[in-house]
Amino acid sequence: MSDTHCLEANMKVEEIETRGKTKGPKIDRLIDSFRKWLYIMGSCLFILLAARNSFHWHIHNLWGATGSFWQNNWDCIYEKWGRDNEIIFGCIGTFLVTTCVFWLGNAFFLVLDVYGIPQSLQKYKIQENVEFEMSKLWKAIRVVLVNHFIVGLPFCLGITFTYQMRGCSFSGELPTFHWVLLEILVFSLVEEFFFYYTHSVCRLLHHPKLYKQIHKRHHEWTAPIGIVSIYAHPLEHLISNVLPPALGPLLMGSHISTTWLWFSLALMSTTIAHCGYHLPLLPSPEAHDYHHLKFNQNFGVLGVLDRLHGTDTVFRQSKQYQRHIMLLSLAPLTQQIPTSPKKKPE
Repeated sequence: MSDTHCLEANMKVEEIETRGKTKGPKIDRLIDSFRKWLYIMGSCLFILLAARNSFHWHIHNLWGATGSFWQNNWDCIYEKWGRDNEIIFGCIGTFLVTTCVFWLGNAFFLVLDVYGIPQSLQKYKIQENVEFEMSKLWKAIRVVLVNHFIVGLPFCLGITFTYQMRGCSFSGELPTFHWVLLEILVFSLVEEFFFYYTHSVCRLLHHPKLYKQIHKRHHEWTAPIGIVSIYAHPLEHLISNVLPPALGPLLMGSHISTTWLWFSLALMSTTIAHCGYHLPLLPSPEAHDYHHLKFNQNFGVLGVLDRLHGTDTVFRQSKQYQRHIMLLSLAPLTQQIPTSPKKKPE
């Protein structure tokens, strides 16, 4: 049976299951999705505040730094590279920051996937007994490089120009830590909204006729790895991967340094979501891993709009949903919450 026919049959089965398992009125899902957002954002805020206090204490003691530490360094960077041409400064800076964050993070997972080093982390693999094909990896790397340079670099130039037209600052006083936190909260909401609905446009791409032309590429990896986060058709990469994170800073008129911080967080988040390992103390990748496994569940980032629209109902009945928590011990969740054995036909 062809991939298109398999997908169509899978979508019909999941649609029937989803209709049968959807419970309660829409207002309940709205309240639940809002509670989910509050929990996620509140947890992030608490962790960042705690880390900020600890980090500043160590910086102060080790470096004798004060609140002017970051400002002085930013002023030096801007005077050396940014004063003459802010557009080039913003474009090259955005490209270098995102490139370093993406490839450094994925270098770790590539070593883990290709060489199995460190061996002790293999037990955290979400989808076990999946054959890793080097030919698929090299194909993915080629596509990722095309997206990174052919799509990413021109987008960096265009969005930097747009940020400047919007009045986003490249020099001057850096925003306060608390304002940066507020902006990141807003960015997260904006990304959730636009990623979900552009991915919902990509739900049209999940239609068999469109899926084969565009979205099939991203879903060739039913057991994803980190680098697959931007393994997509260039059009989909632009609309669904690159644009949603860039809209929050545009809306807020953010300082370029805050934008670079946000892009770094977003890239680390999507790498973890695709990495295929549920590692201790890292955000759970179970939801998006399930999306790759089932195609038509979990279209968002935070899961807020999935709950609102009922596109997580099958996921919420699964073992993967029970494992969708931050792992706070060394025991893998696949051992703590094992998959139920399949019943043998009588």
